[in-house]
Amino acid sequence: MKPNAADYLSREEFEALQLRRLKETVTRVYNLVPFYKAKFDEVGIRPQDIRSLEDIKNLPFTTKQDLRDHYPFGLLAVPMDQVVRIHSSSGTTGKPTVVAYTEHDMKVWIEVMMRSLLMARVGPGDVVHNAYGYGLFTGGLGFHYGAEALGAAVVPSSVGFTKRQLMLMRDFGATILCSTPSYALHLAEVAEEEGFDPRNDFKLRAGFFGAEPASEGLRQAVAEAWGIKYFEAYGLSEIIGPGVAASCEYGELHIFEDHFYPEIIDPATGEVLPEGEEGELVFTTLTKQALPLIRYRTRDISRIYREPCRCGRTILRMGKVVGRSDDMLIVSGVNVFPSQVEHVLTKVEGLTPNYVIVVDKRGVLDVLEVWVEVDERIFTGDLGSLENLKHKLEEELANHLFLRARVKLVEPKTLERSMGKAKRVIDRRELQEKLGG
Repeated sequence: MKPNAADYLSREEFEALQLRRLKETVTRVYNLVPFYKAKFDEVGIRPQDIRSLEDIKNLPFTTKQDLRDHYPFGLLAVPMDQVVRIHSSSGTTGKPTVVAYTEHDMKVWIEVMMRSLLMARVGPGDVVHNAYGYGLFTGGLGFHYGAEALGAAVVPSSVGFTKRQLMLMRDFGATILCSTPSYALHLAEVAEEEGFDPRNDFKLRAGFFGAEPASEGLRQAVAEAWGIKYFEAYGLSEIIGPGVAASCEYGELHIFEDHFYPEIIDPATGEVLPEGEEGELVFTTLTKQALPLIRYRTRDISRIYREPCRCGRTILRMGKVVGRSDDMLIVSGVNVFPSQVEHVLTKVEGLTPNYVIVVDKRGVLDVLEVWVEVDERIFTGDLGSLENLKHKLEEELANHLFLRARVKLVEPKTLERSMGKAKRVIDRRELQEKLGG
């Protein structure tokens, strides 16, 4: 199948299409969603005030809390008899966020997933081993439908039962792996434990990885462990699921901006930032019917670039997500993202990318501790070597974080593995405050 023509439009064509769709979306939500009518009226804006793409900055933001406050269907722009699919994200703090799709929305989702998978030329003859979670989580079904539409064979393995997954990958001749990057690395570890060579005993040629931030080091570790090309998938359930952006053969993340209009804002002030500056990624859906969202704050920290890519696509590029504004740790006044720690770990020889960040409070002082596994290939129990490795990592962390961190080296395969999104941070300070220090 040939690449989608929308990936190669000129800027003028893109902007004309976006403006037309933006006007339609703004009019739609104003007339059909009481929440948006109230928000627009509050700031004194009407649909007819949107005359250019720059006018989007005058529209109010939407947050995840807004979706929770209107749980389950308070933000729908269509009656329920037009809804054909319902998904939700995990509700770790109260109610989950619920998303709904019309038949038109499902076609858009399949389209952008096809465009994502075409980055790796997925098609007939490929066997796609889909180790994303199925069910209410959008990841599994998003990749499933996109791969099927391209004519590939899909193995809906979902998560868990790692040894069985490896058996299926070998026996069915999987050529494409879809999973979180941390789980892909875990699969490779278990394959080696079972006596297999991930690079030579499997037929994988590429993988699509996402659903969690990954440093360049983790991406390289996954690609090298399996001997495959690493493709990144970016998305979020509230916007559509996976399929908001995907990386090309040159590793550049491309946003499908004919459906999702992106902005970068200062997370503190909400002001739109110039091209190339790092800030919070915001999306406005341009074609969704069931749950259109205006200026949805993703909390993901990234950048946007406009110049065309070497692959020939003219759609905007976004930088790798370096973390989330709501996942950012403030330790002794210093901003710390887990991805920064991960980047350092993957550059120090003798360590694995498996780690946990623990933040404590000692009296009035914050204490940052990093627990990281030593690579079993160098783990000999020699205390002198381990102490040298510990000091080296502490120095590297200090140089990158501008903050002193304690390092705790642990034996190989002792930290808990995640079947989905890896949990990297344990912040004990809030509990300690509740208990009175």
